[in-house]
Amino acid sequence: MTRPTLVLAALAFVAFQAPAPDPIRPDPDAPRPIPARGTVFLEDMTWMEVRDAMRAGKLTAIVATGGIEQNGPYLVAGKHNVVLRATTEAIARKLGDALVAPIVPFVPEGDIDPPTLHMKYPSTISVTEGTYRTLLAEICACLRSHGFRRIVLIGDSGGNQEGMEAVAGDLNAKWSDGKTRIYYIKEYYNYPDVAKWLETQGIRQTPEGLHDDFAITAQMAAVDLNSVRAEERIKAGKFRINGVDLAPVAKTAAWGRKIADYRAEATIAALRRAMGESN
Repeated sequence: MTRPTLVLAALAFVAFQAPAPDPIRPDPDAPRPIPARGTVFLEDMTWMEVRDAMRAGKLTAIVATGGIEQNGPYLVAGKHNVVLRATTEAIARKLGDALVAPIVPFVPEGDIDPPTLHMKYPSTISVTEGTYRTLLAEICACLRSHGFRRIVLIGDSGGNQEGMEAVAGDLNAKWSDGKTRIYYIKEYYNYPDVAKWLETQGIRQTPEGLHDDFAITAQMAAVDLNSVRAEERIKAGKFRINGVDLAPVAKTAAWGRKIADYRAEATIAALRRAMGESN
């Protein structure tokens, strides 16, 4: 065999032995090739952005539960999920060391067959309490596996609270090694306090019997005006809720951001207290 032939054979052997790049399982330490976006929402980040954010100290994960349910004639079924886009971002940015896990839209909304509570209305998606708790526990387990040190559980609907509290207790008992701790913050879900605060700001409501109010609508408007059907309500002369005029829309959206900030501050204060009690 000639020398050129030997060289070619050797190169072919090396090429045959070298593993091909695996797009499914890339090198976990590969450098990020482009700048990171400034979002705090984990699902809107690349895996490299999440990895680098955690390496930079963002080791708190916020797990928020919303719902898919009837919300009166003007608000979309994902009302709580829309609200959580505003409040979780405010919480994460104020904390400075947090990322927001994908918002959990599937929560107990009533019995499925025969239907009860919100399940009596089209659009509602419900899960059993057992399914809900299992889902939460496995989401938290994934975040712990990735290295998050603190997981904060908040729920924007009344039926979500008991399950979140139970999961936090169960996982803290199970994970006694101190690697990750779960904090259920019940103070996040306190709309009566929000209503009282709004009254001090000059906004007083007269309930109309709808599954809706100014605080909810304003927070949603800050995220997506379509979610409160602003254009359609304005044309129909229905852009009010509980006696409060929602026009101009920019003003209502601005109120939504203020309300999200108010709730974020209350949540963070409660989290700080909980961390002091547990540490």
